[in-house]
Amino acid sequence: MSERDWLEKDFYRELGVSPDASQDEIKKAYRKLARELHPDANPGNAEAERRFKTVSEAYGVLADPAKRKQYDEARKLFGAGTFRPGGGGFGGFGTGPGAGGFDLGDLFGGPMGEAGGTGGLGDLLGGLFGGRRGGTTSATRPRRGEDVETDVRIDFTEAVRGATVPLRLSSPGACGTCRGSGARPGTTPRTCPTCAGAGLVTRSQGAFAFSEPCRDCRGTGRIVDQPCPECRGNGVSTRTRTLNVRIPAGVDDGQRIRLAGQGEPGRNGGPSGDLYVRVHVNPHPVFGRSGDDLTITVPVTFPEAVLGTTITVPTLDGKVSLKIRPGTSSGQVQRVRGRGIRRRDGRQGDLLVTVQVAVPSKLDGAAEDALRAYAEATAGQDPRADLTELLRRSESP
Repeated sequence: MSERDWLEKDFYRELGVSPDASQDEIKKAYRKLARELHPDANPGNAEAERRFKTVSEAYGVLADPAKRKQYDEARKLFGAGTFRPGGGGFGGFGTGPGAGGFDLGDLFGGPMGEAGGTGGLGDLLGGLFGGRRGGTTSATRPRRGEDVETDVRIDFTEAVRGATVPLRLSSPGACGTCRGSGARPGTTPRTCPTCAGAGLVTRSQGAFAFSEPCRDCRGTGRIVDQPCPECRGNGVSTRTRTLNVRIPAGVDDGQRIRLAGQGEPGRNGGPSGDLYVRVHVNPHPVFGRSGDDLTITVPVTFPEAVLGTTITVPTLDGKVSLKIRPGTSSGQVQRVRGRGIRRRDGRQGDLLVTVQVAVPSKLDGAAEDALRAYAEATAGQDPRADLTELLRRSESP
């Protein structure tokens, strides 16, 4: 993509966010659009596939704080849609004698078109578009591939114990037919004769000269005479692949797992990006989680809580016996050591059992008579005496 194409695109509009959106808002907007436009969700829909590529391109710039800053600065300097190389000036700046003595060479850190210039706009655009650095150009400098993020949903027990899950991905990758060259198998690209493989050409206008991406090779430095039928000469195509991802034991809901080198392929021999897998854990009908501890609520009867007993409590690995001490209050938590989540470093959490006194909604005659007799026998006991005393003390002067 040329510098002009990049500057003329409104990546914020593509993602549906404002220019002052936070990184989290940008990420949420991208993930929502990616799910809606993903080729797997829209088979045969060319427009959805085009939009999917467009929002991925926008996210690739705005998700990187450094690239986003450079993109914002370039658009602020030129103004969206006003990047017009070749006689029209830049964002309203003249390039001839009528420019009021303003030398665009100052923007590029040196005379226009001079390869040795540094700083200024040359550095700004170089960071975005891969401009000149010490004699290299975007056509020859290795570039790291973009990182890719996807989601996977697993069961609660899989998160606790760990699991290997297949992950089907559709993402840009090196074309399998031409192996990224862009040329039909059996042919090779040739060096662009216009720019001699530099990807940039120098044009003069009056007393000034400036460089712009070569239009014949579109800034790549190569000419593909016989394009690959799969990628149409781009060297990149959307491909579907299946990865077996190992989910470590004890993974948290929302946690990201990094798979190095499994993102988009690099360009010109650069390394591939990384794949980040965000894990979503389905809730369990019985167990909950608090850090490395598992939690469970177990009902007991009123006599069991008052007199004490031993009950059987389920765990993810079977059952354990738990002693309920006499006089246990409803809501009290008891700990079963070593029955929680085991980490890879050997640490293991506990099982936290919350005792809940079950109140029957209906009693038969004998049970009701027994309960009334108990109420008469304990009529002198006031369970709210401590509460009344605390309230009295708080109100006294």
